[in-house]
Amino acid sequence: MKPPFRADQVGSLLRPAALAAARSQFKQGSLSADALRRIEDDSIAAIVDRQQSIGLRSITDGELRRDYWHIDFLRQLDGVTIVEMANLSRFGGSDEQPPMATVTGKVACSKPIMVDAFLYLQSIARGTPKVTIPSPSMLYMRGGRHAVSSTTYPDLAEFWHDVAVAYRQAIRFFAERGCTYLQLDDVSFAYLCDPKFREGCRLNGDDPDALPRTFANAVNEALRERPAGMTVSMHTCRGNFRSSWVAEGGYESIAEAMFSIDVDGFFMEFDSARAGSFEPLRYLPAGKRAVLGLVTTKQGAIESADEIKRRIEAASAYVPMASLCLSPQCGFSSTHHGNAVSEAEQWRKLELVVNVARDVWGEA
Repeated sequence: MKPPFRADQVGSLLRPAALAAARSQFKQGSLSADALRRIEDDSIAAIVDRQQSIGLRSITDGELRRDYWHIDFLRQLDGVTIVEMANLSRFGGSDEQPPMATVTGKVACSKPIMVDAFLYLQSIARGTPKVTIPSPSMLYMRGGRHAVSSTTYPDLAEFWHDVAVAYRQAIRFFAERGCTYLQLDDVSFAYLCDPKFREGCRLNGDDPDALPRTFANAVNEALRERPAGMTVSMHTCRGNFRSSWVAEGGYESIAEAMFSIDVDGFFMEFDSARAGSFEPLRYLPAGKRAVLGLVTTKQGAIESADEIKRRIEAASAYVPMASLCLSPQCGFSSTHHGNAVSEAEQWRKLELVVNVARDVWGEA
């Protein structure tokens, strides 16, 4: 079976204490980059072994080399500057907010980004190594037109063209080194389900009804030259920062546009009532897979296997069971802070995903 697998995962994992301490020392100047790299390598090797031991076929490096799921990639694109989070679309329950990307020059990808991290994962994984990078929409959706220099890009069509070319190059760098499973992490579609975010878009001068198609077209253009043999999935996220969230609302208003994206699978968050019903799954095209994020990464309580199976059965009323898979709703540590979950609970939840998948589909 090609990915997404029946039991899959979004990507990020809690940072081990030793790694967190080492990164703090590195930032303070008391640990060398080489020493930090060795500790990262050891930490990644340990979590790769653990993923494989519980039966996962999709293997990530847990994003252990990153501070943020998106910023560490976006800051390496030409023309991108990282700034403090704007007042709109802030995470509740936390005074600290993740930074955001803005476009201050011509967007391009003049060098490989995170390919060295992939090569290390590839060298130690027995399963399928999975790379996660932020969706192209992350260069626009938080700040809208205010986040893209009007001097550099008076015409947004030119901006989206350059973004697509940059992403094609970034993906090509991964493909040239043997990457066969790539995931785009995206918050724009799920955020556009929320009336509060839609109002923020209007304040930015955008039409929230038009944005789903804009973002879908941007992703499709970025993937237009994707290499044969590379599986691509997309994860839609409602915000995941220290167990807090941003957006709520069902997928109905954005489902048709989102499902027009040329990826092989859609990781969708369904861990709480904030996500609405399974009914929008009826738009899923034949031959695509919906990966149901039914196991939450925001709290440590372990879900009931029987309840997860009941919800999978409910989803199958709208899409064939053969087109469904199971995963946690998001990563466990989208940022270096991590969610309010222990490492033991993290692994129990991933084991639960594998065991339920085996019971439902006969394979993980």
